[in-house]
Amino acid sequence: MSQDQLEKALATVEDWPVDSVSAAVVGPDGALAVHGDEDRVYRLASVTKPIVALAALLAVEEEAISLDDPAGPDGSTVRHLLAHASGLDFADRDKVRSGPGERRIYSSAGFEVLADHIADATGIAFPDYLGEAVCQPLGMSSTTLEGSAGHGASGSLADLVAFARELVAPRLLAPETLTEAVAEQFVGLDGIVPGYGMQKPCPWGLGFELRGAKHPHWTGQHNSPATFGHFGQSGTLLWVGPEIRTALVVLTDRDFGDWAKPLWPELSDRVIHAATGRTRSEDALGG
Repeated sequence: MSQDQLEKALATVEDWPVDSVSAAVVGPDGALAVHGDEDRVYRLASVTKPIVALAALLAVEEEAISLDDPAGPDGSTVRHLLAHASGLDFADRDKVRSGPGERRIYSSAGFEVLADHIADATGIAFPDYLGEAVCQPLGMSSTTLEGSAGHGASGSLADLVAFARELVAPRLLAPETLTEAVAEQFVGLDGIVPGYGMQKPCPWGLGFELRGAKHPHWTGQHNSPATFGHFGQSGTLLWVGPEIRTALVVLTDRDFGDWAKPLWPELSDRVIHAATGRTRSEDALGG
């Protein structure tokens, strides 16, 4: 792995049509390369969800809640909420669009219900619980949650580097818990990835989107099917390649749109090539 090549890959974000961008490649011991302001605070939008999911998984390990706790619509559980399989509408927590486990309906409202469940179980307001369980131990000092637990967090690149490091090489979370969290839940469900249309199937873990064989997709052509992460409507992304123990974090100040669709995969492929010198097809062939 060449730090110089990683830095050159990240430097390509300077050509993006955004006013501000901060990016980092992260390994088991922290940042491998950084570009841009590490301390500028960005709206994270739906990159909030994996941070909230980590808090939920820690609450499970602490036995404050269980993945099988009833939560959300009748028949739904914490697991359903984390995996976007509860049947709840995207934004309306009182609108049920399908039975639990029947469809993959991407739902910010489901994460709001999840946060309320954790608050009820712990007796701690969820933003405070998130701070105590996740942000303080990881040193995410600029990260705050205001409003929706599905998309209301803000934070800096330095904070997201610390978070990504935890996903590459967990220290707070038991490794076996993370393994379950990035395994497909409710296998075979179809669903829509916002901005990318219907995916058949649409694999999702416990708060983490799974790359699988989705096409089109916001990750690169050479990201492996095991890649997991999330992107946000505010122009943010985070993915982890578990087989290469490497993560990419990018934060921008321009909302996601057609501008991002070619640029995000191109950057991802540049980073993977710089990190490994290999492509997914070469890995599949054993080359």
